[in-house]
Amino acid sequence: MQLHFSPSMRSITISSNNSGGNGNGGGDLMKIKVAARHVSYRTLFHSILILAFLLPFAFILTALVTLEGVNKCSSIDCLGRRLGPKLLGRSNDSGRMVKDFVKILNQVNSEKVPDTLKIPESYNQLLSEMKNNKYSTKDFALILKGMMERSERDIRQSKFAELMNKHFAASAIPKSIHCLSLRLTDEYSSNAHARRQLPAPELLPLLSDNSYHHFVLSTDNILAAAVVVTSAVQNSANPEKIVFHVITDKKTYAGMHSWFSLHPLPPAIVEVKGVHQFDWLTRENVPVLEAVENHYGIRNYYHGNHIAGANLSDTTPRTFASKLQARSPKYISLLNHLRIYLPELFPNLDKVVFLDDDIVIQRDLSPLWEIDLNGKVNGAVETCKGEDEWVMSKRLRNYFNFSHPLIAKNLNPDDCAWAYGMNIFDMHQWRKTNIRDTYHSWLKENLKSNLTLWKLGTLPPALIAFKGHVHPIDPSWHMLGLGYQNKTNIENVKKAAVIHYNGQSKPWLEIGFEHLRPFWTKYVNYSSDFIRNCHILEYVSPVGNKKAIGIKEFEYLIDQIQKSFELAVKEKRREHQDQFEEISAAQDQLEIKFRLTDGSDIGPRNFPMATSIATLKENIIAEWPTEKEDWPHTVKDIKLISAGRVLENSRSVGECRSQLYDIPGGVTMHVVVQTHG
Repeated sequence: MQLHFSPSMRSITISSNNSGGNGNGGGDLMKIKVAARHVSYRTLFHSILILAFLLPFAFILTALVTLEGVNKCSSIDCLGRRLGPKLLGRSNDSGRMVKDFVKILNQVNSEKVPDTLKIPESYNQLLSEMKNNKYSTKDFALILKGMMERSERDIRQSKFAELMNKHFAASAIPKSIHCLSLRLTDEYSSNAHARRQLPAPELLPLLSDNSYHHFVLSTDNILAAAVVVTSAVQNSANPEKIVFHVITDKKTYAGMHSWFSLHPLPPAIVEVKGVHQFDWLTRENVPVLEAVENHYGIRNYYHGNHIAGANLSDTTPRTFASKLQARSPKYISLLNHLRIYLPELFPNLDKVVFLDDDIVIQRDLSPLWEIDLNGKVNGAVETCKGEDEWVMSKRLRNYFNFSHPLIAKNLNPDDCAWAYGMNIFDMHQWRKTNIRDTYHSWLKENLKSNLTLWKLGTLPPALIAFKGHVHPIDPSWHMLGLGYQNKTNIENVKKAAVIHYNGQSKPWLEIGFEHLRPFWTKYVNYSSDFIRNCHILEYVSPVGNKKAIGIKEFEYLIDQIQKSFELAVKEKRREHQDQFEEISAAQDQLEIKFRLTDGSDIGPRNFPMATSIATLKENIIAEWPTEKEDWPHTVKDIKLISAGRVLENSRSVGECRSQLYDIPGGVTMHVVVQTHG
């Protein structure tokens, strides 16, 4: 078969090449005529329309490719290489490189970085190494992994170190507050006005009058107590109805009494009592708390090394921070457990509001006495509901070890927790319950289990003891978390009736949050000579006059505080003997000499028999030789030993007389300072 095209391309002939019977060379099988070649105007018009529609898209695509490229395309070939893969749906070389590199990163993810591989110290060193050495892609990935792992380790170590430093800062007593306590204690011994009866004798019947609003505050922080009481009185609609019962320990009693005697807040009534003045608080009635304070494992847990034995590699910073918070020494203080004994301490009161010392009252709290608790004992804010996911997301699982069978059997991990800090207690209903016995029982169980039931302080046993006895109150009464994080909503703070600086960042500490501190400092009495002379929060101005200072100014202020404190100590050395002689004019006295570990002595000095061992330690701190290092900062840093026995802070010199080893000329006590490494 053959195909013939005419010269004009107007016809095509298909013929066979086989010989036919008629003698011809072959017959034509088919002949096709083609129409004349011409383009109609209609076709041309449609073609132009299609081109006009497509050309803008081609222009935009070309512009995008050009903008995305690193170099400009200077030829049609370059543009084709750019447009071709995109039009055909293919990825470019850079995409393939990224995929290949991710694949290599996945491969080295499970491999350990070789010890022999040199890891650059910085990004610039990495670039230099890459230029000077020919690393394989896998080696490069391993180097990146090594750098990332080292950075993560450094960040974790820094975070844990920061948390430890913050824990120590939160547990320590600022020098300015210690100075305030010393000066007020001295004032108590030398100033009759500081020792006057609180309240006045004619007001004593009001201490048990249930028509008044009774607040109870348990603390050894004089400055914090002053802020709580001042804020309550200033924001009360009926301050003449307020009665404050301030409870403190024996060593702080004189200073606390001095403050409220010299800084009265009429018409409110303030009573100051030491724990030693409550006849009911005996060892027989509070056996568990004595065991808690004396148990070696407990004291080591709260005062020992917080890092030894801890596996920080498996601990997140947030978990570690919670564990440190749980190890605050305040949790084994009697003052922190006193709230469980309120019905016994105040047998004539029917309803009280118990306050923590790290709160500020911003509204009138009189309506709290009108709340119907529906037969419950404890009116409290629940902490499992609220906007703040860090503070208001607490359920029982956050406080207890539910892997312990005793906890799993008796508690539900999903039950809502509630807050201490501002609680309205119906004492009449409380006396009908066995809350105190339940509290003691669970404390004993936790001691037996070596603190495996819970770790965090006094709230867990209270959550069990008050189970079924809690009435939720509106959250606006009590806002928590101002000592935990600095993301607290300021508008919510302004609206709250009571704001609570629970957490480590207390407002009287330098680690307190600056933007939240003014809500507390506005109630500090800066007009008091005691506040000014001890330079309490001198670097923070009251609300409305806050000033920003630089590093040099801050260092200068700290230096001034240090100098003022040293001056106060020197004054104390000169005056201490005369002051004690005034107190003990009509009392028996005992001459005591304090022997330090290097053989040198402080004293001898004459002390009344009523002087507490804690006061003796305060005297040692005040008279500590300036040339000696490792001087004690607090009473807790000192142990006094006589005749081989350690003397208890709560005992008086007279009570310890049988333990003291008398020698001609007086008694020698040995001083042991516990250093904190």
